[in-house]
Amino acid sequence: MRSVLLGICAAFFFAVTFVLNRSMELNGGNWLWSASLRYFFMIPFLLAIVVWRNSLRTLIVEMRKHPFQWLLWSFIGFGLFYAPLCFSSAYGPGWLVAGTWQITIISGSLLVPFFYEEVQTKNGPIKIKGKIPIKGLSMSLIILFGVLCVQLEQGQHISLKGTLLVVIPVTIASFAYPLGNRKMMQICEGRLDAFSRVLGMTIASLPFWLILSILAFLSDGPPSFSQTTQSLIVAISSGVIATVLFFKATDLVKDNVSQLAAVEATQSIEILFALFGEVIFLKTGLPSTLSIIGMLLVIVGMILHSYISRSKNVVVNDQINI
Repeated sequence: MRSVLLGICAAFFFAVTFVLNRSMELNGGNWLWSASLRYFFMIPFLLAIVVWRNSLRTLIVEMRKHPFQWLLWSFIGFGLFYAPLCFSSAYGPGWLVAGTWQITIISGSLLVPFFYEEVQTKNGPIKIKGKIPIKGLSMSLIILFGVLCVQLEQGQHISLKGTLLVVIPVTIASFAYPLGNRKMMQICEGRLDAFSRVLGMTIASLPFWLILSILAFLSDGPPSFSQTTQSLIVAISSGVIATVLFFKATDLVKDNVSQLAAVEATQSIEILFALFGEVIFLKTGLPSTLSIIGMLLVIVGMILHSYISRSKNVVVNDQINI
């Protein structure tokens, strides 16, 4: 029960990202600042955690081994993930972005054939090409149908162009995030813990964030105090607190596959937290019945996908560090 509660708390802090990104956009903040400031602010907090865990030296050694790969996959995993999410918040409410983001589960499944997994045999471990988890993917169709319901309702209030400017960037992000993270895990081969890897990818993606911040400064000048403060809250809430809580929750039940699946499934509640957060703090109206049904389908689909994946001993942790 404790692990599930920690997972729900993590989902709450992850959801802050979607609400505050929308808030900054409504207040006239440039999405380029929203994207770059979050990663600038994450570095000191992650650095403190990594130093405290005595992992900094190991991280430096790993980054020196493959500098180009770190730059490339960090740009894809973090840059092409978070920048499109911030961009999409300009064209749709946070709950819509949060709901659409759940297709990352499908994206992650479709990327499986591009990776190799280690299998133990009588002659020792061998690497075989991954296969798309058909059974799990079939459950993902529930998620996709739920997202479609949400988008259909939203399409009644905004133009087709506006809808596409939410769906297309979030879809790009949904593929970029698991691709970049899995490639980096593959390169590190277990020599780095999650906090060290996230810090390394944040540092390696700095050139991209610096470019975005320069463009933001040239177009709109420096960020407002409000946007800077909210970006700091996002960095602490999502990049630090939520990540720590989620890792703690999974550590508590790492030897129990059914409980681990329950913890992972709690992340689907991000959608509801994002919805209620916008209603309470941004004074937005409640979505229609069709949208609510769509969100419930997304949650049910994620729960079923998580349990089926766990029954096949497939670990899906691609939603870390939203």
